[in-house]
Amino acid sequence: MSLIEWREEYCTGIEGVDFEHEELIRQINEVYKLIENQVDKGQVIDCLGEIYGSISAHFALEEQMMLRHDYDHYPQHRADHERLLDDIRDITEEFEQSVTLDDDRLKQKLADWFQVHFKTHDSRLHGMADMRSHDPVSRSTLKYMIQNAKNKLLQRGDSRR
Repeated sequence: MSLIEWREEYCTGIEGVDFEHEELIRQINEVYKLIENQVDKGQVIDCLGEIYGSISAHFALEEQMMLRHDYDHYPQHRADHERLLDDIRDITEEFEQSVTLDDDRLKQKLADWFQVHFKTHDSRLHGMADMRSHDPVSRSTLKYMIQNAKNKLLQRGDSRR
């Protein structure tokens, strides 16, 4: 069972963005499976770090695309990206500091975290034909961006221990 199922309504029509959204859903579902299987807390934290890294890179690329095309709701969309990054940091920190895990609360936070942004800000990207063609990013650049953001999140957590 998955926490979030990919639905056609999540498609923006922008191939790279849609791929990254599908990958994010896969990662959220991976955390869900880890929690369901009651694996080591460190594995869940690492997976949350992967989500943070992936979403940081995704947001950076999405914001570049919005700026390039003079997207009229850029400031609001960017502010929501910042809020979402804060939320995933909070989710990770709360999980790191918890003695007992409220599985249902964590799963609900992860599901809400993705779906609320998508239903509000990302849904506006639907039909933005001029954004559908954008420069692809190399896999190595994307991997670097993801790993860098993940390291920043997890190192921040290490400094509190």
